[in-house]
Amino acid sequence: MGRDKATTLYEGKPLVEHVVAAVRTRCNPVIVVAAPGQPLPELDADIVRDELPGVGPLLATGRGLRAAAEAGRDRAFVCGVDMPLLTADLIDTLAGPAVVLDADIVLPWDGRTHYLAGIYRTSLHTRVAELIDAGKRSMRDLVRASDTHQVVMPKQVALTNVNTVDELHSLPPLRIA
Repeated sequence: MGRDKATTLYEGKPLVEHVVAAVRTRCNPVIVVAAPGQPLPELDADIVRDELPGVGPLLATGRGLRAAAEAGRDRAFVCGVDMPLLTADLIDTLAGPAVVLDADIVLPWDGRTHYLAGIYRTSLHTRVAELIDAGKRSMRDLVRASDTHQVVMPKQVALTNVNTVDELHSLPPLRIA
């Protein structure tokens, strides 16, 4: 995208604010993992910082899972900051199977796997650390090393993530319910 996704504006607000608002309806605490020194707007969330810049989402996921475990949570919804159309309904759809199946990870599948839109057991933060120590950097590595269940669903607009400015501008306007 050429700039920090978290602070990129969509409908007048930074992407991270849209995501925090959606997650806040179902999750407490809401934890945002930011790069060292990354500027963020004021958020109704706990901000934790990655230990190392530029390592990618696996390290950030581990940091967030550790913070959620320290807050006494067994599971956490993990998502990217580039999903401004995220809904509470999507979180609910994944939370049910996460409890019933007792899986380590529950991810949506709508024609592709969405690693950064799932329910993760918070104790996986130790597995993340082991993977990183072994030189692994991919969310796929964590999913392959864990008891993972995928929920098959039709294509979901809530799973839309934006990687380019053109993708951001092609998003539909938000609908307020």
